[in-house]
Amino acid sequence: MLKKSFTGILTLALILGMASMALAADGSAQAAGMWIFFAIALACGFGIGVAALGTGLGMGNAINGALQGTARNPEAGGKIMTTMIIGLALIESLCIYALLICLLMVFKIPSLDAVTKAIGG
Repeated sequence: MLKKSFTGILTLALILGMASMALAADGSAQAAGMWIFFAIALACGFGIGVAALGTGLGMGNAINGALQGTARNPEAGGKIMTTMIIGLALIESLCIYALLICLLMVFKIPSLDAVTKAIGG
């Protein structure tokens, strides 16, 4: 499993590296500007994906602990449920913050003309 993950990550890095070389070979400011748009979109996609993965694992772990606690002590089920719901709300807020940051990044993408002007093209 680790070997497959490493191979996949290495392949992705090589593909992105070749794409950056192709964009740099053009030499135009518009190609560099498009690379900036691509990087922002890629960062937003990975950011929200990692946030969703982390919060999903955290929520699963919290629910597992609550179910085990309720199974061992059914009388404490109400207190365990209340604490679990508060914890799940706090965990979910982390994913919402990541979504907010990604949306801010996407909507703050500069226009292509501004990017080419800043690069000097």
